[in-house]
Amino acid sequence: MSTLYFLPLISLLISSISPLIAQQQQQEHKLSSFSTSDSPWSPAMNQTLVSTNSTFAAGFRSLPTSPQLYIFSVWCLGSRDKTIIWSLNGTITSPVNQSSSLVITPAGILQLNDSTGNNLWQPTAFGDPKQTKLVLGEDGNLVFGNWSSFNYPTDTVLSNQAFDGRILVSKNGKYLFRNNQDLVFNSSNVYETYSPGQIGRLNSNGTFTIINSGSVPVMADLGSVRLRRMTLDNDGNLRVYSLRSRSGTWRIVWQVIQELCTINGVCGPNYICMPNGTISTFCVCPSGFEEQNGICQRRIPLTPADSKFLRLDFVTFHADQYLQASNFTSCKDGCLANSSCLAYAVQFDGQKFCMHYQSLLYGYWSPGPEVTTFLRVSNSETAISNFTGMTSKVNTICTTVISLPVPPDQSQTTARNIAILTTVYFIEFIVGFFCFWAFLKKYLKYQDMAWTLGLELQPTGGPKRFSYAELKAATNDFSNIIGQGGFGTVYKGELPDHRTIAVKCLKDVTGGETEFWGEIIIIARMHHLNLIRVWGFCVEKSHRMLVYEYIPNGSLANYLFPAYSVETSQEKCISNSSSSNNKNSISSTNSDKTQSRSLLDWNIRYRIALGVARAIAYLHEECLEWVLHCDIKPENILLGDDFCPKVSDFGLSKLGKKEDKVAMSRIHGTRGYLAPEWVTNEPITAKADVYSFGMVLLEIVSGMRNFNFRDSSNGSEEWYFPRWAFEKVYEEMKVESLLDRRIKHCYDSQVHLELVDRMVKTAMWCLQDRPELRPSMGKVTKMLEGSVEIIDPPKPTIFYLRDY
Repeated sequence: MSTLYFLPLISLLISSISPLIAQQQQQEHKLSSFSTSDSPWSPAMNQTLVSTNSTFAAGFRSLPTSPQLYIFSVWCLGSRDKTIIWSLNGTITSPVNQSSSLVITPAGILQLNDSTGNNLWQPTAFGDPKQTKLVLGEDGNLVFGNWSSFNYPTDTVLSNQAFDGRILVSKNGKYLFRNNQDLVFNSSNVYETYSPGQIGRLNSNGTFTIINSGSVPVMADLGSVRLRRMTLDNDGNLRVYSLRSRSGTWRIVWQVIQELCTINGVCGPNYICMPNGTISTFCVCPSGFEEQNGICQRRIPLTPADSKFLRLDFVTFHADQYLQASNFTSCKDGCLANSSCLAYAVQFDGQKFCMHYQSLLYGYWSPGPEVTTFLRVSNSETAISNFTGMTSKVNTICTTVISLPVPPDQSQTTARNIAILTTVYFIEFIVGFFCFWAFLKKYLKYQDMAWTLGLELQPTGGPKRFSYAELKAATNDFSNIIGQGGFGTVYKGELPDHRTIAVKCLKDVTGGETEFWGEIIIIARMHHLNLIRVWGFCVEKSHRMLVYEYIPNGSLANYLFPAYSVETSQEKCISNSSSSNNKNSISSTNSDKTQSRSLLDWNIRYRIALGVARAIAYLHEECLEWVLHCDIKPENILLGDDFCPKVSDFGLSKLGKKEDKVAMSRIHGTRGYLAPEWVTNEPITAKADVYSFGMVLLEIVSGMRNFNFRDSSNGSEEWYFPRWAFEKVYEEMKVESLLDRRIKHCYDSQVHLELVDRMVKTAMWCLQDRPELRPSMGKVTKMLEGSVEIIDPPKPTIFYLRDY
């Protein structure tokens, strides 16, 4: 009786499960090829064509907005979102419904007909009806007879897929990539050209094959053989994505344009594009305009005869007319005389460059071009400029003028100025002639004495040459030692004019007086806010000394790595408001400093890092002779009265050009801050300093010595400080574990998150094991300033140990 009672329930359960099993079996139906015997193929059949190792799949994909409509496409099975890499007809895809089907006709023609009977498969694909099959290769190429999807790409190309002059079109149809190097907006407006040359192929090892030029390494994960794709995205930027096999996610490893606002069409007419962090933008209306119904338009109609100009610093529009203006006034008058001129701009490059705008298109804000635009508005407009420079955005301790100056108006006294200048030059020539004549007479008179003392080598116009007796008296017989290092001992002293100095007595100086004075000349020519000043030197017998300005607050290492315990100390964070009040206590003796040392808050640490980056970039890229520092560490970063950083001990090596390499007979630097190329005996370039700066940057954030961390780890030779920091921030998402625990209470995620994030990302890029993957110091400075986009860095490795 009970068995009969349950029979109807069992039958009902079986009848309900059977359709689900049948549906599951239908969804799992996969084809290795599509031939005449498999024809027709409709969307309702729920089958896919897969490659040999199931890397790619092809078939009907429903539209996200209309599930009843389908497109025939190829996608990547290994990616989490099943990324489409090719679709029929590209951006003008005509979706089909469930009544449509893919067929191979008796004549061997592959057809996909829409609801009106039109064949969407263009150009015509044909082959032998008995033998030809539709096959999807493991490289992602869909092939049928004479037809191949690699010959008709849409917005994406894969690794080892040749371009052969093909055109990529973004999915929204606004942007093109053509001629293998040009990015085009609206079919005709070229807004970016890939400068190394025409791209022939994207290689699987992370390089581009450039037509007639060989391979160019560009990817962030260079050397790793991964599935990569190059896609023209809907924002107009051409990017290369690398697939992470474990997570199934795509990672950006290269992109053409770093400043997204420079892409045409990001914002509409009259708008100004602004960067929003590093990966997005937003559009704003300039002063005198307002947004109505999604359109930026003037508040007050413009009357050319009754107008004025509003100054917009660092704002650039698409220029209609480039002029050569002799001065600022003539550029302005030329715009006033033209009723169709809506704005004019001047560029601070010394080339008398002037631009007149007859339309306000593709506007964007960027400090790079150093352009100031003057926007024409009605005289009755009361609005003030909303682009007044960067002084409100970058408020550093070290006073820095960042807004652009206005060029002077045209002078009305040209003849008088010419007469004055001619008279001044004539007087200078006469004075210079007599001075040279007097010097020549004096030099000839004392030539023998100059030869004996070596004075003939003294550089004209260089720093002051002190005698040994003068420096001995100034330092009280070298009694007050304030520092020691690998290059010598530093003594504190005072000159007769009451200037406090630091005298470094060098040891193991190689070369003669000519080489030593050559370095003195180089150092004396360096003038930068964040470099310590050299006031003089001493060359007498075996003595070699340098005379520096005295920096009262000592080195950055004293603040980052105090000798006392964190738990027992009564420390407070130094902020903007308290830095000036702490000057007297910090300028005390070394022993007092150790006990009363205050800590630096996050804003000051960021400004110290930015100042040091600017100083090193100056040494690498702006000096008359390119100079490597070779020993960047916290002990060589001194802090002035207002905590303005001063880089010291520079000038150890110099290069003729910044791309030159040097080979050194011994290692220069300090353990823990040496780049891998020092140990592997590879040529040394400026990228060695970039690596050392990256290690210092991590120490500024964490307050921890990198080699002390290594000594306290689990004993693994492969485990080291940058790797641990990367895993804490990017894998475990615990950025607070990296922060200096002594001032963690001062950390405010809303205020300091962007600063700390830029510092950590920049440090990870600097600590790449291969020199070519590290950015230049000029780019490092821009990364810290936030003026360029910083993509996620790869995990740092040591001595080419990698993660795959």
